[in-house]
Amino acid sequence: MFNKRLVTILSTMLILALALTGCAGGNTDTGTEVSEVKDTIIIAQGADAKSLDPHATNDQPSSRVSKQIYSRLVEMNEEMEIVSGAAESWTFVDDTTVEFKLREGVKFHNGEELKASDVKFTLDRMMESKKVAHIIEAVTGVEVIDEYTVQVKTEEPFGPLLSHLTHTAASILNEKAVTEAGDDYGQAPVGTGPYKFVSWSAGDKITLESFAEYFDGEAAIKNVVFRNITEGTNRTIGLETGEIDVAYDIEPIDKQRVADDEKLQLVESPSLSYNYIGINTTKGPLTDVKVRQAINYAIDVETIIEVTEEGAAELATTPIGPRVFGHNADVQPYGYDVEKAKALLAEAGYADGFSTTIWTNDNPVRMQIAQIVQAQLAEAGIDVVIEPLEWGSYLERTAKGEHDMFILGWTTVTADADYGLYALYHSTQKGGAGNRDFYENAEVDELLEEGRMATDAEARKDAYGKAQEIIVAESPDVMLYYKTQNIGAQKGVKGFKLHPAGHHNIYNVSFE
Repeated sequence: MFNKRLVTILSTMLILALALTGCAGGNTDTGTEVSEVKDTIIIAQGADAKSLDPHATNDQPSSRVSKQIYSRLVEMNEEMEIVSGAAESWTFVDDTTVEFKLREGVKFHNGEELKASDVKFTLDRMMESKKVAHIIEAVTGVEVIDEYTVQVKTEEPFGPLLSHLTHTAASILNEKAVTEAGDDYGQAPVGTGPYKFVSWSAGDKITLESFAEYFDGEAAIKNVVFRNITEGTNRTIGLETGEIDVAYDIEPIDKQRVADDEKLQLVESPSLSYNYIGINTTKGPLTDVKVRQAINYAIDVETIIEVTEEGAAELATTPIGPRVFGHNADVQPYGYDVEKAKALLAEAGYADGFSTTIWTNDNPVRMQIAQIVQAQLAEAGIDVVIEPLEWGSYLERTAKGEHDMFILGWTTVTADADYGLYALYHSTQKGGAGNRDFYENAEVDELLEEGRMATDAEARKDAYGKAQEIIVAESPDVMLYYKTQNIGAQKGVKGFKLHPAGHHNIYNVSFE
């Protein structure tokens, strides 16, 4: 038998609830207003990740996702300051030993507690990786002192050690998770970061979920979805339709369109990236320094910047930009001089020119650069065939040295010359580690080694300055520009800060 008084109370509560619902939220097609809490941020970037194993790859799309999943011993913030990460403090025991005290109670996404043994496992494994070992090549050993204390040792003093340990490749792994997953670990990552891995639909999207036990507190947004949208204009369209919340790397042609849209915001800032045309110094005519210099003179880089980036870049004068420690501001660019290019070709025995190829991936800006280069080199008598490749194949085949010329970018994520120069130009780093020019110069090797071992800042700058002079003179690259980075976002996205290294942190982002 129903209680009549109870029925009356429940009916009144139901009426009040319906009335309150009608006063909240946004309009629907029927005119009824509803309230909905947005708990998922959708981020579009121009390529899919290759792997979420930090030791299996060193590409930007993968790093942008890994940044959210993992923590590192130390981090580099948006002001390029080194701050605590999984380690709460560190001490220089001597010139070749740094001791790190780990935070206690830090949890991996699988429930395991972070211990010093995981740090040792991570760095030992990193030192064995052909892809990223160069980042901590100076490290000779990692010693566990107790459960929460670990020492990192180098044979010689290594000035940029802390900066290198902020790299996403130095993300701390869980030994148990890596061992259990085996070869599949790159598709089943486990970290201690603010977001944990949920799923990966290859070529489409990667889904992450906030980690409630993250040591700095749970992230403001519950879910993060990284969408792979190759075409830049399609990323912009996704912003306009509301399909995506943040789009990385708005194409120059679309920037004003985003800036003028009252629903959107365009955020820009300088970056640590360097865009260049790599020249395989072991292939045919390209082995001759005069030919490489001729290619530099025959390319009008200012035009490339204006046409492809609409001026949103700085002309590169060396492989590291002015925001990187060790940049040599005295080095001058080649300049555009077709007659000088022809004269150098004649001196090298190629008065009638020669034929070559330039590779690019399916990036519209790089394709446009390739077309401009093709036309400009033709003026000097060099016949260039453009060969576009899929991103994964592009990285794999340039690492093997199958190319003549290629277009690529490098971000000096540590903001230190060692990372920007050693990987790209030291003879031990040929191939996938970074030196896809297959460039070799004994004096450059010596200077780069001197720069990384010196503890005095001025001595390091001097070594790197001399190395840049030699590299520019020998022309293993056509140095293009230091790119201005950007994102487009919905107006309701708050707290998004561009990191100069391009690995943007989603942890502090929220919806208005």
